[in-house]
Amino acid sequence: MGYQSEYALENEVLQQLERLGYERVEIHNVEALHNNFRQIINERHKDELKGKPLTDREFDRLMTAVNGKSVFDSAMQLRDRYVLKRDDDTDIFIDFINLKQWCQNKFQVTNQISVKDKYKSRYDVTLLINGLPLVQIELKRSGVAITEAFNQIERYRRQNYTGLFRYIQLFVVSNKMETRYYANSDREIFKGQMFYWSNEQNERINYLKDFIEAFLEPCHVAKMISRYMVVNETDKILMALRPYQVYAVEAILKRALETNNNGYIWHTTGSGKTLTSFKASQLLSQEENIKKVIFLVDRKDLDNQTLAEFNKFQEDSVDFTGNTHKLLRQLADPTVQLIVTTIQKMANAVKSNETIMEKYKQDKVIFIIDECHRTQFGDMHRLIKQHFGNAQYFGFTGTPRFEENKSQDGRATADIFDKCLHHYLIKDAIRDHNVLGFSVEYNQTFNAQKDLEEEYISKINTSEIWMADDRIEAVARHLVSNYHKKTDNGNYTSMFAVQSIPMAIKYYNVFQKLKNEQVHVLNVATIFTYQANEDSQEKEAYEHSREVLDDIMKDYNNAFGTNYDTDNFEGYFSDVSKRMKEVVRDEKIDILIVVNMFLTGFDSRKLNTLYVDKNLKHHDLIQAYSRTNRIEKERKPYGNIVCYRDLKKQTDEAIEIFSQTNNTDTVLSLSYEEYLADFKDILDKVFQLAPTPFDVDQFEDEDVKKEFVILFRDLSNTLIKLKTFDEFQFTQNELGISEQTYEDYKSKYLNIYEEVIRGKKQGGDESSSVLDDIDFQVELMRNDLINVKYIMDLIGQINLSDVKARDEKRHQIHKLLEKADDQQLRLKADLIRDFLDKVVPSLKEDSDINEAYYEYEDEQKMIEIDTFAEDKTFSPIILNEVVSEFEYSGNIDRKYIGQNITEPFIKRKRKTDKIVQFVEDTVKKYGTVE
Repeated sequence: MGYQSEYALENEVLQQLERLGYERVEIHNVEALHNNFRQIINERHKDELKGKPLTDREFDRLMTAVNGKSVFDSAMQLRDRYVLKRDDDTDIFIDFINLKQWCQNKFQVTNQISVKDKYKSRYDVTLLINGLPLVQIELKRSGVAITEAFNQIERYRRQNYTGLFRYIQLFVVSNKMETRYYANSDREIFKGQMFYWSNEQNERINYLKDFIEAFLEPCHVAKMISRYMVVNETDKILMALRPYQVYAVEAILKRALETNNNGYIWHTTGSGKTLTSFKASQLLSQEENIKKVIFLVDRKDLDNQTLAEFNKFQEDSVDFTGNTHKLLRQLADPTVQLIVTTIQKMANAVKSNETIMEKYKQDKVIFIIDECHRTQFGDMHRLIKQHFGNAQYFGFTGTPRFEENKSQDGRATADIFDKCLHHYLIKDAIRDHNVLGFSVEYNQTFNAQKDLEEEYISKINTSEIWMADDRIEAVARHLVSNYHKKTDNGNYTSMFAVQSIPMAIKYYNVFQKLKNEQVHVLNVATIFTYQANEDSQEKEAYEHSREVLDDIMKDYNNAFGTNYDTDNFEGYFSDVSKRMKEVVRDEKIDILIVVNMFLTGFDSRKLNTLYVDKNLKHHDLIQAYSRTNRIEKERKPYGNIVCYRDLKKQTDEAIEIFSQTNNTDTVLSLSYEEYLADFKDILDKVFQLAPTPFDVDQFEDEDVKKEFVILFRDLSNTLIKLKTFDEFQFTQNELGISEQTYEDYKSKYLNIYEEVIRGKKQGGDESSSVLDDIDFQVELMRNDLINVKYIMDLIGQINLSDVKARDEKRHQIHKLLEKADDQQLRLKADLIRDFLDKVVPSLKEDSDINEAYYEYEDEQKMIEIDTFAEDKTFSPIILNEVVSEFEYSGNIDRKYIGQNITEPFIKRKRKTDKIVQFVEDTVKKYGTVE
């Protein structure tokens, strides 16, 4: 067996968990699991049982009632009491977990529980709380993709995990260097539902050793299960909060229970504010001294999915009625602790002078305010605040107001809500893959005078510039001609944000005209609100916007077989919303023209493009752009933003404000022409230095190598940006270099990288190099397709029962390895080649080829460690320990290494440096596969 097997890793984990306070128990089969559960039930309920432990018949009745349920029903039972009728007909209450005093539960850990359900299986590490298996840890050795642990759990969920294992609440998967957690479910679980844990500053905790310390500490994991999971009774699923959601709720609870001050949470749009605000509301409503928790939204958000989601978490908590009667009844009912209503309805309740409202001048009340950058400003909020004399206010927003974007009355969010209690910014969410970034494109749509800015023109000549017939049609034609490029051939949908209702109507009419002319076949719709008494502006041909909307709805009805008019505006709104979310071919809206509606509070994973012909800035801009950046599992790398106004300055400013950074490069870009010019300038310098890729091999002077590295790094950096544009073509005519020649130069670049990073460090050259401190930015060179994960998937597809097919696949993988540009794949390439040539031909037909590879890799790793130890006259046992600790925790104890070297100080230091370098290189080579 190779060094640091999964069995050895399990023992490290078990030892750490024991040190944290878990009792290690020897439970290796289901019978022992049941006996342990029974014993703990008796211990925890000895007072209720009055010294008479459960009889066999009583325990059998209990197991019949609680064993073998669905994951959802088991989660419900875990959080509820069970009434057990004893043999003498008396009743006792059995509780399975102490939900309020988390530390007062019994914590145990075991490993290798063997089960035989559909198939025989053994589970790695199981955490038991009060005898129930509530957390399952699946471990893979360093170097194996964390997704393999995930896939193994998915197999167990399909084939095993029956009986009491349906009580598992959380899964933890790790390969020592990457660790994530996720909630159990009766449904399919996607890889994107695995979460990183982090600290309060949103810094990830990846290493298994650190994760165990932070997340699996007994009181903390019990608290996560008891407090920070949500049982969604509508969808019948379990939901685990992400770390930033936990920290936000904790901050609100601390503020509400320990002070009389207000506060707000700044979590970027799309990061799950609904779940966070619900959990905070729910927990506050359970506090005895708080009479009511009232979740306030703006009336125009009443129909959005935020409230629909809220109702899933707590049934009938949302008041969808159009009057204040239900709200007044809820306020009068002491059993209703959590109310969801509109700020308008609450203001009406205050003005109603009903008797019930008097008590709220003194009663402790908590207001949770959604989209607090918007709804808290105005007379209604002041009216509510004056009436509720003993209230605290907590706001949620993805885009707070600061000095730069303060409200009309000159106030910022902090002026109203005081302190920001926790933040999770858009840059954090993009890093954690919770939302996507933006690709922003700007298109000029008129020829302005040289010194005349668009913004100035927009103020003085709106009708002639922005509403000009030629301009509107030109924009519409450009939009439909590029629609399929932006929406992945219609697999996604788009919105078009425009300045005004008249502009929306004009664009709609032009799109319909172009459709009639067979310029496009897209389904275009629009939605907007209208005023009962509009100003006709004394136009002779004036038509009320309601009448226009009725005509538009007729087109909609013809296209989709519906029957809406403005008397059923709510039905039309709901149908539009549904089609924009579901995006079913031949039944979808391709372009939805909007003015203000749908630009906040609307989430659709299938919406990937926003066209903009509207002045936007600050929070309005980020809110609108963020409609496009929801994660979707298929071919959606970012949200596309196509601007038909020059919003670059406004976009830069908004990104800087709401990311708290001056770096907008991840979101914004120069023009294609500017990048192309930069690329060609750098390419000329590369050709001057090395006319052909083979000339790079002739470099002897390190300063010349350094110059080449910097030039080619900059060239590749520019190429990455060029590839994001529609105009990009990788041809000799377009770029000045063919794709094959570029790949040849890249191979030389990577050779220098390996020479510097690996060859020299291990070759004994103690002199410093001018290349040592260069940032090679190897990630710029990566081909995301051909990486270790991709190659391992191909190896897994080798057909061992067909010699011809087997050898064809081996040959295919060899060819791909020759083009390897992924850093870790280049490190593993020789290993994989040797495995393909020496091991694969000798494998039997029924062999597990992936397992065979990992066994081979373990053996080779052991040989490398032993060989290096022998060469450096260093203990292989100690070297194994150091490698293992670095894989496990990310730490290398230089002092420990030095204590085991019996040489003078200078030689000892140099040998320590070499050992440290070897450990780092070995872990990279045999390390994590994603």
